[in-house]
Amino acid sequence: MPRVAVSGHRGLPPETTALVEAAVGEALAVHAPDVVGLSCLADGADQIFARAVLRAGGRLEVVIPAEQYRANLPAEAWDAYDALMSRADRVHRLGFIESTSQAHMAASLFMLDHADELLAVWDGKPARGYGGTADVVAEARARGMPVRVVWPEGSERS
Repeated sequence: MPRVAVSGHRGLPPETTALVEAAVGEALAVHAPDVVGLSCLADGADQIFARAVLRAGGRLEVVIPAEQYRANLPAEAWDAYDALMSRADRVHRLGFIESTSQAHMAASLFMLDHADELLAVWDGKPARGYGGTADVVAEARARGMPVRVVWPEGSERS
């Protein structure tokens, strides 16, 4: 059963969210229903990916970077986070307390350690801070891991 990790942008505008949802669903269809998705469930790409994994009939594994992670997500993302968390087959909790860039990158590295490929919802631009999608893509490529980039035409970042 293929194990697919996700990394991607947060805070996507509604039009981009719709485009990305369709593209991620299409990207996962090649594995459906035999796929395990690894996600941190952040707003944006992580939650889009997690919903797509479940819609495809796959299994969801959640990686929680830090104890304070959920509290540092936008409040409007909490209901979706909680709903997806309740459907996770497995939850991996890292040992960080604060939800920092270092904790987020550690979670991404954990996902890469436990995945066969990376699905990146990425505009191809440099990371805005340490541990951003560009950093995760670079690490996956350095490891020789297959990377599928999803950024449909017409997509924009906030």
